[in-house]
Amino acid sequence: MYDLTSKFKEIKILRFDTDKDLLNELKDYVKKHNITNAVILNGIGSSKSYSYHVVASPDLPPKEMFPKEDKPLDIICMQGYVLNGRVHAHITFSDEKISFGGHLEEGVKILTFAIITLGILDDDGDISFWDKLKKGD
Repeated sequence: MYDLTSKFKEIKILRFDTDKDLLNELKDYVKKHNITNAVILNGIGSSKSYSYHVVASPDLPPKEMFPKEDKPLDIICMQGYVLNGRVHAHITFSDEKISFGGHLEEGVKILTFAIITLGILDDDGDISFWDKLKKGD
């Protein structure tokens, strides 16, 4: 287990426009603004398509599935982290019947807009290795 106490240096609210790739836009923003460690606090919007991956086996590392389709959906939630400048985001989509999602992949094209709230951690908030199986991987 790991534990960290930190404060937000600042909170950014980002609005991305129609026809943009959601993950690529977020990656570009993080790179352009030299964001090292942050928390994706929330995200909403709508998309013309979905693309995500989910674990598909109990093995380590697990096998993965990569569902994707061109279909208009609402983005009802997005959360995750920026770990050493790398975006690790999870997303939930919905239509009129179901909600589903997983780890955000390239290929999610924004329909109307997408808004993401990003909490940038203080310099002491180093979570850069937290998505590895163990420290040092």
